Amino acid sequence: MKGARYFPPASVRAIDRYLATLEHEELYVRRGRRSGLFCVVAVHSTVRGPSLGGCRMWAYDDARAGVRDALRLSRAMTFKSAVAGLPLGGGKGVVMLPPDGPLDDARRRDALLDFGDAVAQLDGRYVTAEDVGTSAEAMEVIAQVTSHVSGLAVQRGGSGDPSPFTALGVLAGVEATLEQAHGSADVAGRRIAVVGLGHVGLRLAELLAERGAQLVVADIREERRTDAERLGATWMAPEDALTAEVDLLAPCALGGVLDHELVPRLRTRAIAGAANNQLADESIADLLHARGVLWAPDFVVNAGGITNIAVELRPEGYDAGVAVVEVGRIGETLRTVFASAAGGDVTPLTAAMELARRRLVVGP
Repeated sequence: MKGARYFPPASVRAIDRYLATLEHEELYVRRGRRSGLFCVVAVHSTVRGPSLGGCRMWAYDDARAGVRDALRLSRAMTFKSAVAGLPLGGGKGVVMLPPDGPLDDARRRDALLDFGDAVAQLDGRYVTAEDVGTSAEAMEVIAQVTSHVSGLAVQRGGSGDPSPFTALGVLAGVEATLEQAHGSADVAGRRIAVVGLGHVGLRLAELLAERGAQLVVADIREERRTDAERLGATWMAPEDALTAEVDLLAPCALGGVLDHELVPRLRTRAIAGAANNQLADESIADLLHARGVLWAPDFVVNAGGITNIAVELRPEGYDAGVAVVEVGRIGETLRTVFASAAGGDVTPLTAAMELARRRLVVGP
């Protein structure tokens, strides 16, 4: 009717309010012609180079949640790459799985090919990698329709599973954090709690055990107790390990674990781990600082995987020896962050974000 006004439903208005704060370069949404599933690619920044971020296959409550995940995680990847000094920007891919159960093998393959089509449309502005719900094998499927794929098998010229490099970077972060909090980077004799024994957490625990740390380990999977016995570690339930009296806590499972309820109960002076988004919200950084707990920003500590991929993307090709050297520089970056935080009497989170912003201004 002429002159009538259209008022969108509440769900549409909610996503409109979120999109109003966008700082991204591109947001691409495509419905796969094979699988019928929606694929999302968010490109936050290409200031320092092509945006890099994993492909996440996940079942969301609704499409808005999937878009928000892509937007949020792509932004985080920009800052992770910038802090690490890598010639990369931040991006993220999402394949929205149906809520009624897992895909069969044929439809999963179709979904990966559909996502590859979306990546190809961006013509190199986004490079994908494995993430939650995908693997090196999934990258092989995506690579059938686009060349903008990282983390391929070694025999295909890629670097394979990135988790050993992530763990190596976390070890460098642990050493730098121990040095700042306790005066020495040596882990020998230090009591360290590793919470979460997935691919990265277990490898970190092995590296720490090799160097003589006294380990407390925890995982929601009871079968991981055998790993604790193999490492000579003390086994605890995750909720107990998080508040154990230790020299350093290494969260290596789900994000959001550091919140207003847990922080007052911590019995450690230092935290450095592999988990993403460890803070329930950014105010927790101030709470930790006020309690005298040194928190190493997770996006600095867990950048080993993306650093390894940056080596893979070099024109001269992948070199594992170069990757090991580059990943080891995470410790140097973290020492710079700690020094800046102490000099300005700010939290390490603030110092790390400022370092990233400076590098985004000047470029690679």
